[in-house]
This record gives sequence, C-alpha cells and structure tokens, in this order.
Amino acid sequence: MSYPLRLPANAPLITLTHPKPSLWIIELHNGHDNRLTVDLVDHGLKPALDAVERDWREQWRTAQKAKDKNGGKGALIIVGRRDQDKFFSNGLDFASIVSDPNFFPCTFNPLLERLLTFPIPTIAAINGHCYAGGFMLSLTCDYRVMTDGSKRNAWLCMNEVHFGAIWPLSFAAILRAKVGDHRLQRKIALEGHRFTAKEAFNDGLLDHLVDGTTADVLAKAEEVADKFSGNAQAGVWGLIKNDVYRDTVATIKTNLRSVNAAIDDAAARSRL
Repeated sequence: MSYPLRLPANAPLITLTHPKPSLWIIELHNGHDNRLTVDLVDHGLKPALDAVERDWREQWRTAQKAKDKNGGKGALIIVGRRDQDKFFSNGLDFASIVSDPNFFPCTFNPLLERLLTFPIPTIAAINGHCYAGGFMLSLTCDYRVMTDGSKRNAWLCMNEVHFGAIWPLSFAAILRAKVGDHRLQRKIALEGHRFTAKEAFNDGLLDHLVDGTTADVLAKAEEVADKFSGNAQAGVWGLIKNDVYRDTVATIKTNLRSVNAAIDDAAARSRL
C-alpha cells in the first residue's frame, strides 16, 4: 500500500496516512465542516478502513509466523481536517440523505458497525465541534480525545430533536451501549443538550481533554494509540468487541430498508 492514500481518488474527502508501523490516521476534509456524505462514507472511509485492516492483518500474520513478540501492534486515529480547530464533523449532510432510503441501512449503519467492532484500537481525535452523525461516529470509536475549548469553542450535540429528525435504530443502540446512565441518555437524545468539552468529559463521554490546537489533540490521541496498540497483538481485540456489542450489532442490522426496483438499483450502483 502506498501512502498517503486520498479517497475518493477523483475528489478526495479523506486522507489516510501511516506515520509509523503501528499507527494509521484518517483525516476528514470535506469542506470546512466535514459533513458525512454518501461519497465520503462509501468511497472514502470504508475503503480506508479496508486498507488499514489489510495492512494490520498482514503485519499481524508476519509477526505470528516469526514469533515476534513486538509485532502485530496497531491503532487507528480519526481526526477532523488538520488545518483548522473548529470542526471534527458537523454531522450528516441531512439535505442529501433525508430522501435516500439507502443511506442508513446501506451506507452509514455498516460504517458504524465496522468501527464498533474494528480489530484494532480506534481513537476519535475531536478537534472541534462534533454534532449528530459526527457524534455517533466518535461514539463508535474505543477512545475519545477532545480539545477543551479554551482556544476556540467546541461542542458535542445530538440536535435532531430540535429540527425534527428521527433517530435510526443504530443511533439508539449505540447510545445505550456507550452511555450507561439513563439520565445522560435523556440529556443527549431528548433534550439535545449542547455539551461543552468539559461537561462531556465530566459526564464520561470523553477520555481525555487537551488544552491546545488540532496538533495537540492529535498528539494526545497518538499517546493513547501507543498505549493500547499492543492490545491488538493477540488478534482478539475485535473478537471481544463483537461479543461486548453483540446486541448493539444485532439491533443495527434490524434497521432494514424498504425495497423496490429503483431503490435496489440505487444501492447497487453506489457499490459498483
């Protein structure tokens, strides 16, 4: 694999880098606020995850054959565009997906499931506002590192209740899996509370706060990656997560689409 990998090739929306043997970094750079679109997910994030998993598994198999006790490490960081400190992701491109019956069952839900059970540690480096679908993307990661908002305001919010968008089953399932307190679930889902980074950290939604810029957030995320990348060496990180989140994955898969010939054709063309 040749890095950096920019996807989709014709109009890149993400860039995948591999700065050291045990680390991969996906940078989102769709416009100024990293809206999550069909192209970004299907032709950017999903093939990038494929590339990371292929590379890591090849390293892991090589280490197993050589009985290399230091080989097979791995971790993945997802960060908002590095040339700004305002957005991790402003959520889904709602206007384009609201009339697309394929978006959740064929595009976004499979991404959430993939990240939720990814075979190496995943860290969301939240370098700015993290809204709606972006918030859900961060929750599927194993760890969350965020700017503390001291240099520039940064909020986390599931704001669908304020503009009349229902949640897919996947969102509710992930919320239940990652947020144990029913009062906090209510605050996120039904009140649409806009959390400051410090509030989110105190409520357990974040693992680390960073006083600084995107570079500082990314540096802390790399520390987390270095600390836990060795947990991928035995090859069971993803298998254990599959068991931990078994009910969540089953619920995500029940979010079925209505099918007719036109819908099926649109889904098929998006895969080809």
